[in-house]
Amino acid sequence: MNRKILFIGASGFVGTRLIDTCKREFALFNLDKQQSHFFPELTTFGDVRNPADIEKALQNKETVVLLAAEHRDDVSPTSLYYDVNVQGTRNVLEAMDKTGVKNIIFTSSVAVYGLNKKNPNEEHPKDPFNHYGKSKWQAEEVLREWYNKDPETKSLTIIRPTVIFGERNRGNVFNLLKQIASGKFLMVGKGTNYKSMAYVGNIAAFIKYHLQNIKPGYHVFNYIDKPDLNMNELVAQVEKSLQKKIPSTHFPYWLGMLGGFGFDILSKLTGKKFSVSAVRVKKFCATTQFDSTKAHNCGFKAPYTLSEGLHNTLHYEFIDKNKDGITFETE
Repeated sequence: MNRKILFIGASGFVGTRLIDTCKREFALFNLDKQQSHFFPELTTFGDVRNPADIEKALQNKETVVLLAAEHRDDVSPTSLYYDVNVQGTRNVLEAMDKTGVKNIIFTSSVAVYGLNKKNPNEEHPKDPFNHYGKSKWQAEEVLREWYNKDPETKSLTIIRPTVIFGERNRGNVFNLLKQIASGKFLMVGKGTNYKSMAYVGNIAAFIKYHLQNIKPGYHVFNYIDKPDLNMNELVAQVEKSLQKKIPSTHFPYWLGMLGGFGFDILSKLTGKKFSVSAVRVKKFCATTQFDSTKAHNCGFKAPYTLSEGLHNTLHYEFIDKNKDGITFETE
């Protein structure tokens, strides 16, 4: 009989790919406050802020994969980061204790390290710069406290991905690729800052690998697809995949930040959200490079290279016309 796995928060981008990757091997269940477009038959409505929802969903399950999180740059009020990411995690663990579930895989983030760190590994000091990173680090602390109460029987795996991209995602990487592909891309800075990225197909496969190899203990992994690309190299990859020349204009950093602050003021005055902000300019120009030696030496083999992931995403979003159904190559 297939092992029963509860995904929490798997109706979105990463969760959809993860369900598709794991559905043939495990008995899957999804608890989410949003309906799953592709897997409604596996989804039960519930909220990590409601302990009763979690406890009910956990009955007769073996393992939890906790994906649910507030992660956007513009979440308001900021208390939601802590209500969902920290207290929500605490609620899940309390429900696990009540139902006797001992295994959890938690998706954290490299945001716990902060900006402009020099290729940090899992032991690097933590210095989150925003509420998302701070709340993820606090959630990790809650998880470690739970694990340390009974380390001989519990399994805790924390995965800290870098920014994740892929087909059907509409996050920051998609917006960046769209701007580059449009030929109207404005490069802020010299373009020599490196960007660690992770393709969703590899993240899903990495989580599946750890579901297949659950064992008692505490395990933490950065996840990044190597080698890292700098911004100029990323533009070159878009050119290669789309077979078109991408003109780009370089603007100095100070001018980009000035524009970002201007959009922040305009957003407050009008109540509208814009794709440009000071935080996003700062993140764009930062070096976000992380070490993932541990993840790639644990026995896992990524099914896609970073270039293949970018190529798949670019073709799906900007070239392929038939986008109906779910047609991922996951094996």
